[in-house]
Amino acid sequence: MSSSSASAATAAIVRRAQERFEASWHDVRTATDRFFAKLMVGQWVFGIVVALTFSPYGWEGKVKNVHLHVWIAVVLGGIIASLPILLAATRPGWVGTRHVIAAAQMLFSGLFIHLSGGRIETHFHVFGSLGFLAFYRDWPVLVTASAVTALDHLIRGIAWPESVYGILGPEKWRVLEHVFWVLFAAIGLAISCLRSLKEMRLIAERGAEIEALAEGEWRRSSVVDRVSAQATA
Repeated sequence: MSSSSASAATAAIVRRAQERFEASWHDVRTATDRFFAKLMVGQWVFGIVVALTFSPYGWEGKVKNVHLHVWIAVVLGGIIASLPILLAATRPGWVGTRHVIAAAQMLFSGLFIHLSGGRIETHFHVFGSLGFLAFYRDWPVLVTASAVTALDHLIRGIAWPESVYGILGPEKWRVLEHVFWVLFAAIGLAISCLRSLKEMRLIAERGAEIEALAEGEWRRSSVVDRVSAQATA
């Protein structure tokens, strides 16, 4: 085989490997979009159940009213879930879809923390959400999620600290402590995403090489068959 033929064959293998990698990663992102669309619906329903369980009613004098938390869970939860669900249905695999989903997922974490009155257990929803977002194998998504959580804790920590920490007047450094642990988890997951992409690329390259070898063997067999047919004719 001449050097030009070898270079063309190598370029074809590289191109095919890239195509296989992109197709595989697109499938991963599309499947993850659909997973989060279902999760958004479940979280919306769960938030309403939490609001109805913890504080379903409020009293103004002798009048019994539906508590504000219930309306927050119904209305705000629906608003948070609606756009991610729409994008997952209409634009699966799109980069904007997964970043919107990342932001919405962390807003749901903030909503649950608020509905529970800042219970420490609900803060674990943040870390679980980061783990789910790592399914995308796209580390910038984790940056979006971390930024949304940091802003949520900072703004509500100043304006309404009870809804984040469950107490009035928390220490000033409390928000930095929470953000630090979020970043700690996000960095670890980002490293995992990069390693997963590297493995996907290696698998794609090996698949492309096997395809090229199989195609070359098939062509050689076809040539041999034609030569044998001509010799016996």
